[in-house]
Amino acid sequence: MTSIFGKTILLATAAIMVSSSLVQAETLTIATFSDPTPMNAARAQHEFEKATGWTIDWRVFDSGTDVIAAMASGDVKVAELGSSPLAIAATQGVDLKMFMFSYAIGDSESLIARNGSGIETLADIKGKRLAVPVGSTAHFSLMGAIAHAGLQPGDVTVMTMKPDQIAAAWGQGTIDAAFIWPPAQTEILKTGKRIVSAKDTAEWGYPTFNAWTVNSDFLTSHEKEVVAFAKAMNAANMAYLKDPAAWTPENEKVKQIASVTGATAEQIPDILKGYTFIPLQEQVTAKWLGNAPMALKATADFLKSAGRIDATADDYSKFVTSTIAQEAAK
Repeated sequence: MTSIFGKTILLATAAIMVSSSLVQAETLTIATFSDPTPMNAARAQHEFEKATGWTIDWRVFDSGTDVIAAMASGDVKVAELGSSPLAIAATQGVDLKMFMFSYAIGDSESLIARNGSGIETLADIKGKRLAVPVGSTAHFSLMGAIAHAGLQPGDVTVMTMKPDQIAAAWGQGTIDAAFIWPPAQTEILKTGKRIVSAKDTAEWGYPTFNAWTVNSDFLTSHEKEVVAFAKAMNAANMAYLKDPAAWTPENEKVKQIASVTGATAEQIPDILKGYTFIPLQEQVTAKWLGNAPMALKATADFLKSAGRIDATADDYSKFVTSTIAQEAAK
């Protein structure tokens, strides 16, 4: 016969087992976008789950502003963010740290003019209706392009739209141009012309990038797993950088990217050329992660001057860490 003391031990043991089971079954929500990048091939093959031991719910967002809200609420612990929304989030005091670059933005974000809009050069945007997801890296690039053209924000009509809304408005002829990324960019290019890209605006002093960020408290208790995540991300990028020409529509990894992003296998090879993927060995240098706080500060200063935010921080260093990348690069 089991004593009361024995029953207490059994119940306590059972409670611990149930608690342990619930912890193991916990799902981590990770925010990302629909960009058809190499990491999505690894995502399709569950490489990140294998590396970290996490059960991952990949939540695809349309804009960085939505990601900021999800991180601020605590719903998302790990997230991809563009440099502009990242600067906004840091300025607002969201508890996060950038730990690696996803990619530097080049032709993957561009100002596309609709055929028949009358826009042939950047100067022609004056008086036109331009669509962009406000608060995004594309919006930052658009504002930089407007300034480079010698125009004031009031000289154009900037309409805030999500990527799917841009594609719909494009078909209806209600916008003249849009600064956007794939797959929406790929779709509107069929009946449009690239005027400038983020590669151009970066050369004019308005650089943009996408980065991976993590909640600071979560990082403190999960550094090993975040390092494994970064290592898996780097492996995915290096697989592409090793032989970009091999990533044809028939390539199995390209098909895997298509399966989770919505882009077609035929579109992906050209889209990939628009991104600059940076090996972790390079990311840990002064040029990249070492310069990230200054890049965020410059971005925040510009956003303030454009009226997007009311104030900026003096120093953005606490929102960037190179420790994860250094460990993952070993």
